[in-house]
Amino acid sequence: MYWSGIAGVDEAGRGPLAGPVVAAAVILPDNFPISGLKDSKQLSLKERNFFYALIKCKAIAFAVGMVDSEEIDRLNIYWATYKAMAIAIRGLSVAPERIVVDGNRIVPEIDIPQEAIVKGDTTHPSIMSASVIAKVTRDRWMDKIHQRFPEYGFRSHKGYSTATHLKALKQHGPTPIHRKSFAPVRVLLEVE
Repeated sequence: MYWSGIAGVDEAGRGPLAGPVVAAAVILPDNFPISGLKDSKQLSLKERNFFYALIKCKAIAFAVGMVDSEEIDRLNIYWATYKAMAIAIRGLSVAPERIVVDGNRIVPEIDIPQEAIVKGDTTHPSIMSASVIAKVTRDRWMDKIHQRFPEYGFRSHKGYSTATHLKALKQHGPTPIHRKSFAPVRVLLEVE
């Protein structure tokens, strides 16, 4: 199995009102079969689950970093995202020679050559793979938390600001996994 030494890095969950932000770092072999692989947001649930299993099986290395809602509130979502990315990169069982990051900024405090690629999750297979790993990991985490808080409907909206979620938030108040620094959670707490 040959590899280029490149780790792709991406995140899932910057925008929701609840739950963690999750990042993944993935090193693929050069001969990785990528037919049909895309950014996780462009894949169906069935496709994401297929690629998730394939990537976990075939990757040279992969790792996930997760930062919870309390830490998001403390740091802000920008810095929490980069903390999750750094955790993922440091968690790789194989040290990459280079990192490609989806977006317009590199990951702070990582001493490995990096390149930020705008829309890299649509062009670079290792970033696409990281996108899939991060999204499926986060979605499955939200599915599990749904069992603790079924009245919020986390299984269907994954913590994003949908009408159903906002209605439940107003009716039941925030849970421990809600991001208290995010409006409308913050506004609701101010009113109370």
